[in-house]
Amino acid sequence: MKIALIDSGIGLLAATAAVRRLRPDADLVLSFDPEGMPWGPRSPEDVTARALAVAEAAAARRPEALIVGCNTATVHSLPALRARLEPGIPVVGTVPAIKPAAAGGGPVAIWATPATTGSAYQRGLIEDFADGVPVTEVPCWGLAEAVEHADQAAIDTAVRAAAELTPDDVTTVVLGCTHYELVAERIRAAVQRPGGTPLALHGSAGAVAAQALRRIGAGPAPGAPATGLVTVLLNGREGELPEAALSYAEARLLRTAAPAGPAVSQ
Repeated sequence: MKIALIDSGIGLLAATAAVRRLRPDADLVLSFDPEGMPWGPRSPEDVTARALAVAEAAAARRPEALIVGCNTATVHSLPALRARLEPGIPVVGTVPAIKPAAAGGGPVAIWATPATTGSAYQRGLIEDFADGVPVTEVPCWGLAEAVEHADQAAIDTAVRAAAELTPDDVTTVVLGCTHYELVAERIRAAVQRPGGTPLALHGSAGAVAAQALRRIGAGPAPGAPATGLVTVLLNGREGELPEAALSYAEARLLRTAAPAGPAVSQ
């Protein structure tokens, strides 16, 4: 089994780790766009062109499914990616987990990039899945960039600023950018109020990984041997994970695979 994931940067690591936990035996192809990173500030047309390029590089490795490990690329590029790759390669997008978060009924905060916060796309999800539930949209200035570079001081500053914009009565936080899942516990610590209701965090990685397996008719096998190999593509060329990625447990988990073959980098 081989599953590919695309993103401009290391935000795809959350879904990658979720796939690895469900299927340690699956080979993984991680296709990045370091020359175009980050995608967030780019126009929809530019994001789509760049997403198609890294997806086609991944598709050349003949994966059975492709995960778009980026909220921005999913918003702007999912139809184009599916038109280009399906039905041969099922494409699974990443959508903020607003529906399961709202199901709890408590006040919800959606942490997202400034470009996504207040967007018609996010507002549509709120209207569709959180009707009647108090929702606060929280722009997280600089957080994705800080996570990308593993800049610990900048992460703390960005998390603290977003926490100050989050109402005290919030019981649930939606992590509306895949980068945020890499620092989920730091977000929890910043938002959890002393003596308050335990905070629930909702990311998308687990659901995306499970959906990718369903699309190819495979089930989870977390007890399988960790024999899956990891191929890293940087604008189509084989390379290695960025050094900053290894600051996160999700990237270190990938090193539990069997030794890479001749055409594999870890």
